Amino acid sequence: MSIVEHIKEFRRRLLISLAGILIGTVVGFIWYDSSFLSFPTLGELLRDPYCSLPAEARYAFSESDECRLLATGPFDPFMLRLKVSALVGLVLASPVWLSQLWGFITPGLMKNERRYTAVFVSIAVLLFVGGAVLAYFVVSYGLEFLLTIGGDTQAAALTGERYFNFLLALLMIFGVSFEVPLVIGMLNVVGILTYDAIKDKRRMIIMILFVFAAFMTPGQDPFTMLVLALSLTVLVELAIQFCRFNDKRRAKKRPEWLDSDDLSASPLDTSSGGEDAPRPVSTPTPVAPSEMNNPSNEASISYKTGRADFGDVL
Repeated sequence: MSIVEHIKEFRRRLLISLAGILIGTVVGFIWYDSSFLSFPTLGELLRDPYCSLPAEARYAFSESDECRLLATGPFDPFMLRLKVSALVGLVLASPVWLSQLWGFITPGLMKNERRYTAVFVSIAVLLFVGGAVLAYFVVSYGLEFLLTIGGDTQAAALTGERYFNFLLALLMIFGVSFEVPLVIGMLNVVGILTYDAIKDKRRMIIMILFVFAAFMTPGQDPFTMLVLALSLTVLVELAIQFCRFNDKRRAKKRPEWLDSDDLSASPLDTSSGGEDAPRPVSTPTPVAPSEMNNPSNEASISYKTGRADFGDVL
């Protein structure tokens, strides 16, 4: 394709991706306050970690002790609903825009590169979703620690904006952090990071992961930090074991002569079918008596039909 054709294709795929995100946003906007089949509404689903707190830890706006979030501005409920719907639409439309992105970059990749890219993209999506799901179940414990630390002297009355910002930030941090093992695996596959380079640095890596979890968790509560650090430690250890397995597999396919010194001779390949394996000697061709008694004393060699005659050269 020419540059103009590439730009046109990019525009077409971008419009398709935006249309998918728009449809997903509309679905999320409707789902925010309406339930489908037996699924709860999106608002209830996101509000459940806050509503699962003890009643004495939340401020009740009515005598019925109904769990609600606070809005301090006239446009806050609408803007919050629109923001949440847009994020949900981005997630719901991920098969559409990921397929469009895949279709745009695939023609420039080789066959093995396409296979590796498909595997890594699939693993990346699964790791991100796994991290977000874990964060959703952890957020209630973090909120219970943060909102009950004031004892009986305080009751939390969270605004919807602050609560959803906290929740979405935690989901995003867990999802993105779970991509760290995938980065380690990718660096090993391309040959940049080897198992020997990181096998003796586990203590340093674990310390870095705990420091990372302490700084990145939005609530700074010990339970959330501990869960994130331990989860990353397990995943990074799995990535290190993958590096070990991949390096062993790669070493089996590597020829021995590549590991030899540049100034030393490489060993002969005398195995069956090798380049230096012994071969049987061909049967010699008999010389006629007339050629042996050549009076001109000129060297003349006869060869079988189909071979070159080097008599003139000799």
